Formats: sequence, structure tokens, C-alpha cells
Amino acid sequence: MSSDARSVLVVGGGTAGNGLAVLLRKAGIDVDLVEIRPDWNVSGSGITTQGNALRVLREIGVWEEAEKHGFGFDTLGLTAPDGTVLHVQPDHRTGGPDFPAVVGMQRADLQRILTEAVRGSGARVRLGTTVQSLEQDGTGVDVGFSDGTTGRYDLVVAADGLHSATRALIGISERPEPVGMGIWRVSAPRPQSVERTDLTYGGPCYIAGYTPTGQNTLYAYLVEPKRDRASLDPDTHADEMRRLAEGYGGAWNEIRESITDPKKVNYTWFTRHLVEGSWHRGRVVLVGDAAHSCPPTLAQGAAMSLEDALVLAELLAAHDVWDDDLLTAYYERRVPRVRMVVDGSVQICQWQLDGVRDADVPGLIGRTMTALTELP
Repeated sequence: MSSDARSVLVVGGGTAGNGLAVLLRKAGIDVDLVEIRPDWNVSGSGITTQGNALRVLREIGVWEEAEKHGFGFDTLGLTAPDGTVLHVQPDHRTGGPDFPAVVGMQRADLQRILTEAVRGSGARVRLGTTVQSLEQDGTGVDVGFSDGTTGRYDLVVAADGLHSATRALIGISERPEPVGMGIWRVSAPRPQSVERTDLTYGGPCYIAGYTPTGQNTLYAYLVEPKRDRASLDPDTHADEMRRLAEGYGGAWNEIRESITDPKKVNYTWFTRHLVEGSWHRGRVVLVGDAAHSCPPTLAQGAAMSLEDALVLAELLAAHDVWDDDLLTAYYERRVPRVRMVVDGSVQICQWQLDGVRDADVPGLIGRTMTALTELP
């Protein structure tokens, strides 16, 4: 059967789901995308997209637009808590010489670019809708939607994020687990001195950092031991982040003064998650955060999700038979690379939690990024 006779339901309109929808449409595959949020948007501040993520954005067809709205750079700075620059090193160009090492972006900008690409691809989009039931047989999946409608598809892709309801519907029990750290994030005006990511290890937090996300914006973050989120009053988020930031100088002096709106401050836990054994049950398969997640200590979360989408789309487009063997091949191709990133990201956290002073963080980062220059 030719690929243009096939139909795929993508559940979730985040980075992985949007990217996959466009790639499948490029291959001539029929795509429906459902997204539970009526506004099809994401909350949050900024996102760090490294070269291997940018490489996938080029395949999707949105790299030039992303470059226009982001801030590219090729170095990483390490600073003391007072802002003194201790070291500046070249960052790894994991996407090859055609891309910067890193492009920082506002999450809303990347989402807008991807959603416009989905609309332009011809995929059918339904917002404020999600999956309520799945019934499979040997040739397809019957889907019941939250709005009372039904549909039948050759394949269903769960791209509905960290707490994927679709993952639960197919009986996969793995859930994200906290690693012991929490992170405060905020979008803020960019001081003119900030032209790269600078990281501080130490001071009142485990990590203090910022990344430029445009000519006039950046996102800043502070990592500390995780707190009981239920005890945090959202109205005090700006005050609390500003208090923590008092332990840092340099560009933080300007950044701190701009942290005034609690609605712009986000607090979450670092979690680890990796579905083992396979990422599918029958004709329902996971991509992105539904299958795996990790702390952002290697800044590879979005890249791993986009790579999932690319690999799955390539396999579906190249094979007439969509069966267990094909979906197992997708898992086996992805899991060693994803496991390397998940384990490395968690290891950096654990070294900090344990107070290991001689941890080879540069070596771990160097080995990982060198491996990620290879195509997924």
C-alpha cells in the first residue's frame, strides 16, 4: 500500500507533535492533529536549541524563520557568583558547520513558527480536543475523541508530553520521577552585555544561568533543591526568584531588577523519564516527552524530541508495511542516543546534589556533544 493512502493521528501539538505532523505531510501521509489546549500555545520563558535540533528544524522547513527570531551564538561562559568571567569556551556545533552551536528563542516564537508550518502543511487540526479511547485491531486504531466524535487511523502517535494521557491509555506505566532539583525561570529584557549563555555553579543555587533569546530578550534560570510546589504562592514567585538572584552579580544585576511580574516566573522540578522495552503498543507509538525527559543540564530536551519526530517520519515514509518490527526499529534506533542524554543530564544533577567537587562535567558534556554531531 502506498504511503499516500495512510493516515496518522498525532495527539499533542507541542514541539514533537508539530514537527512530526509537518514531516509526515511532506511525505504525503494524511495527518490529523489534536491538541487539548484551545489556544495551541505553550507557557514558559525560553528554549535553548542546539545544532542537532536546528538540523531537524531545517528538515521541517522552518530553520530560516527560527534563525530570524532567535539569537545564535557559539561560545559558553562560566562565571563566578559575583559575575567575574572565569572561562569562555567554544560550544559544540552538534548540527555541523551550517548552524550556530546554539540558538536561544522565546518558546512562544518557536511554537508560533511550528504551528504556522502545521497549518501550511495541510494537516487537519482540531484544538480543544484530545483522545478519550483507543481500540486497536490488526489494521488500524479506532479513536474516540473528547468532543464525542470518532475516527480510524493506521497509526496513532502520542506526542502529548511529560504526563501523556495517551501513554496511560495503552498501559505504559512509567512516569516521570523527580531528581531532587527545582528550577525558577523567567523571561526578561536582554542586557547588551549578554551575547551567549553564561553559567555559574555555586552561590546560593546549584546553577545560575541566562540565555539570550532575541535582540531584546533573554531567559534566566536558577536551580535549587526542589521544594513542595503546593506550598509556593504563585503571587510571590517574582519576589522569591529576585531574592535568590541577589546572590549573583554581573548581568544578574540588571536581570534581577526586571523580575517583577509573578506571572512571568515559572517554577518546576527536574525529572527523569525513559520508557523501557519499546515505545509502542500495537499501532500507538510515543515520541518526545511522552517517551523520555531529562533535566535541562545538557539543554537537549527539545533536540531529542525533534530527532524522534524526524526518525519516525523517515521510517514511516520509507516502508509500506507499518508493523511491530518497524516501530521496534524506531525504538532501537533512538533509545541508545536518548539514554545517553538522559543519563548524562541526570549525572550532572547528581554530582551537584552530592557535592562532588572533582566531577568531570566538561568531559561528560564533551563526549555527549561529540556523539550528537552524528546523524540520529
